Amino acid sequence: MSIIVQKYGGTSVSTEEGRNIIVSNAEKVISCGDQLVIVVSAMGRKGAPYATDTLIHMYQQPHYEMNTADLDLLMSCGETISAAYISNWLRGKGIKARALMGYQAGIITDGIAGNATVKKVNTDKIRDLLDLGYVTVVTGFQGISELGDITTLGRGGSDTTAVILGEALNAEYIEIYTDVDGVMTADPRHVNNAKVLNTISYEEMHQMALDGAKVVDPKAVAIAKRSNRPLFIKNTFSEGVGTLIHGAHTPEANKIVTAVAHKNNIIQVKIQVDNYDPKFEQLLQAIEKASISIDLISFLEDEKIFTVDHIHQKTILDLTHSLDLASHITESCSKVTVIGHGIHGVPGVMKRVALALTRNKVSILQTSDSYTTISCLVREQELTRAIQALHDEFGLNN
Repeated sequence: MSIIVQKYGGTSVSTEEGRNIIVSNAEKVISCGDQLVIVVSAMGRKGAPYATDTLIHMYQQPHYEMNTADLDLLMSCGETISAAYISNWLRGKGIKARALMGYQAGIITDGIAGNATVKKVNTDKIRDLLDLGYVTVVTGFQGISELGDITTLGRGGSDTTAVILGEALNAEYIEIYTDVDGVMTADPRHVNNAKVLNTISYEEMHQMALDGAKVVDPKAVAIAKRSNRPLFIKNTFSEGVGTLIHGAHTPEANKIVTAVAHKNNIIQVKIQVDNYDPKFEQLLQAIEKASISIDLISFLEDEKIFTVDHIHQKTILDLTHSLDLASHITESCSKVTVIGHGIHGVPGVMKRVALALTRNKVSILQTSDSYTTISCLVREQELTRAIQALHDEFGLNN
């Protein structure tokens, strides 16, 4: 008898069709003699009454001083409603089920409101329920601190809940059900011939998630890798096999590039400052103190170039102004990244990237590379052309 963990996103739990598919999937697991833990997200997306973004918007409307602990308590309500509702739906279809909040499931966090990290999991209550024949429906995205405060795990936290429970319960595998067919070679909104990957390595998937692919949370992938737990990405509303994320080499790994990811809403910052100017150190310290993460770093002798999320534009301008530093900002940029194990040590990959973009009239504003990636900063209006050009250059539709 094995334990299976399934996670369902907001679009899966919010419709009758989705809920009936959850029931059908549960029946399949039970018929095989296995035990099932279901992790659920809040119902729907922004605008839906119980969606997390809706709850946040409601909390912010009076414009009073925000209390992060209270906000965490409110945000946890969406998943709590989903867990109780899905548990009741399963019972209505003849399946024994119990709903558990994160703290009841033994998920203990470090107590950081809004972006807590799971420190440990006490699985005794879940195991007792599983042994009694219950399907256990657990709230995603939440846990409890050692001081007894409800805390949430940050964006994508329900994925993290599913994988951390899979690790703690020594599950056979984890399935994350969403509204896409699996991990794709590129965003199909930009590439008309993008295809679903049958398999992908933990490292490549983690990098894709960090570089903008929203199909699974990067923290969840890191935990799956740590525990060497197979992780499937599937479409709730499709019979497709989805994508298996695991540690073994895959057919796609024989290609130089596995996929193309992208991030929008980026600004490029150019600051005129000499390496030996004390203002350089002061600038770096100020950026760190403001909790701004910088990317695509090019530190030249008398000019510093880097990228940040557009939400930090005013802060960067204020910092440079306070230090009397000349700065220039290029708005509306995107980072496009080719990802693959085959990149490392292969001559000419950067040349192919550069030529593919320039031949398609895409301006390269900045570049960076790592063991498995090559990233280029481009103008947002040229993004679709950039992704399609790189997708075609490396034959990802084949």
